[in-house]
Amino acid sequence: MPRFLQRSPARHNDGPLLVRISLMILVAGSANLDFVVRAQHIPAPGETVLGQAFHTYPGGKGANQAVACARAGAAATHMLLAVGQDRHAEPLLDSLQTAGVELHTVLAQEEPTGCAFICVADNAENAITVAPGANLTLAPHHLPDLVGFSHLLMQLESPLPSVTAYAQAARAQGVTVVLNAAPAQALPAELLATVDVLIVNEGELAALVPKPGDLMLNLAQIEVPCVVVTLGQRGCAARLGNDFFTQDAYPVHAVDTTGAGDTFCGVLVAALDQGHPLIQAIQRASAAAALACTQPGAQSSIPTAQAVDAFLAQQTTFSCAAA
Repeated sequence: MPRFLQRSPARHNDGPLLVRISLMILVAGSANLDFVVRAQHIPAPGETVLGQAFHTYPGGKGANQAVACARAGAAATHMLLAVGQDRHAEPLLDSLQTAGVELHTVLAQEEPTGCAFICVADNAENAITVAPGANLTLAPHHLPDLVGFSHLLMQLESPLPSVTAYAQAARAQGVTVVLNAAPAQALPAELLATVDVLIVNEGELAALVPKPGDLMLNLAQIEVPCVVVTLGQRGCAARLGNDFFTQDAYPVHAVDTTGAGDTFCGVLVAALDQGHPLIQAIQRASAAAALACTQPGAQSSIPTAQAVDAFLAQQTTFSCAAA
């Protein structure tokens, strides 16, 4: 059995061995203030489109995933993040704390808080441009003590050397390393060697394989114990060792897909931390991501754990199966 699915036994007062079911999750990554404009369609290169509505929302892949872990996943969650000393930082920190996330905050001296500029089309698709700012100041020495953490969840909106250093430190201490390899970029072998669970979308998966082929072939080529690929309206697929699984998407009326992928990542890790097998973890993550599509914004759209439970209870079919 892969290491990340094993439950480490712990001895209490020299008594019988107890099974460790749930500890804490550390999310290390980005926090951005999202500037969101609604439009009939996403502009083509050189095109100007008249927008319909404008709002700001707390966002950033790391912060979104931390909120999803805590709110939709009901997991004890910490986050390592960097923000600037400006007014854009306050709503980000407030949103995380309101969700119950314990913060490890780096205050950048010269860089502004990260921002993202998002156009959401009437068909719920989006286009995003990120100005990372303070997120790029996260350094290897900022990683907090990992004692008491079961999982480390990261993305690629932070400096790659820091992501690699965090993963290596976690691996050395027996912490399960989960990487959402987004935005897509080439990954060094020393980083992939430390990853237990890799989460990607279809384009990110294809960018990582030496010889792109069909979905199952691409999953098989990644030398990571577990790979999960999200497929939008087609659901998701996963490989655990030599076993393959598929999960249908839950049908909902989509309003805004911003943050749905991050909700999936956070809830997946929370479910694994709580001892759910991979199939059930994928189901919960898919349900939470579907619900996130029904509301605008990134963190503002993330459902509660109770809402996820109620949604799953309404489903009449078991949609996750071996491929």
